[in-house]
Amino acid sequence: MNPKNDLFLRACKNQKIERTPVWLMRQAGRYMKEYRELREKAGSFKKFYKNVELAVEASILPKKILDIDAIIIFSDILTPLESIGMNFDFKEGEGPVFENPIKSPEDIKRLKPFNVEDTDYVGQIIKGVNQKLNREIPVIGFAGAPFTLAAYMIEGKGSKDFKKTKTFMYNHPQAFKELLDIIADMLIDYLNLQIQSGADAVQIFDSWAGYLSPKDYKEFALPPIQKIIKNLKRDYQPVIHFTKGVAGFIDFISSSNADVYSVDWMVDIKDAKAKLYPKAAVQGNLDPTVLYADKEAIKKEVDYILQSWGKDSGHIFNLGHGLMPDMDVEKVKFLVDTVKELSFKVRS
Repeated sequence: MNPKNDLFLRACKNQKIERTPVWLMRQAGRYMKEYRELREKAGSFKKFYKNVELAVEASILPKKILDIDAIIIFSDILTPLESIGMNFDFKEGEGPVFENPIKSPEDIKRLKPFNVEDTDYVGQIIKGVNQKLNREIPVIGFAGAPFTLAAYMIEGKGSKDFKKTKTFMYNHPQAFKELLDIIADMLIDYLNLQIQSGADAVQIFDSWAGYLSPKDYKEFALPPIQKIIKNLKRDYQPVIHFTKGVAGFIDFISSSNADVYSVDWMVDIKDAKAKLYPKAAVQGNLDPTVLYADKEAIKKEVDYILQSWGKDSGHIFNLGHGLMPDMDVEKVKFLVDTVKELSFKVRS
């Protein structure tokens, strides 16, 4: 059964739309009092996203509070890595920290085969959201891209320069490609599980690929994403490809063959449209820090993006990256309402 509000899905496919659909990356997060209460009830971040009931509640908060046009499930990009033997936990102020990071090509050989049943709770979250919202709006599943996950596995945590990852990549290019291929095969199964469980779309997050040169991106990061997209078992479900730092790759990124490209604020939306549309739809691309400004400034920036895209379909309004924990929920709601209001005017 298709969702009642299919505006987001129509925009993904460049079909006719009445207004621009809007959802926001990290739209269920600590800036919401209700989210903080759920997280406290869970006890830890990992227990939170593994608790189906609480994760469903967190996922649907943006529909209740913001009235967005699509739900992205509450989970984490690192979720499937435990199944292949990567042990990690989330430390306050540090984010994820791995007990057993990959330091040599030999370490890749110790990775276990991925068992999709280990992530069955993610499928249950998708089913729970669809049931709870009575198919009101589309549900988006997601995964981290192979390069981004490999970077976490090698660095052992987040990084400012990804020195260990890139050193490994340059010293052991073949082993690095093997690692990316292992991750790609895992993600094909993982995303297919999400689609089979009722996800209406899936987004691949390549948060760290912007640290690569265009040459290295083409050689290492792009092929495994092409492989994933090619091997997904889907009917109508679009794939969204998000690369932070996409400006360096905008001329050739469409060769990943995604249906939608999510772009950050480092590329002008007009340039993104010129390079990607109508072969694919475009998602983005407000700088999240605009939400710290006053409402007039927010309205001005929203208007610029909507006017720059114009009356064509094929645009989903979103941020260039995720919402931050200290943002004002009232301003986030104002942003969503403003997109709806102004996009009607642009299209009239």
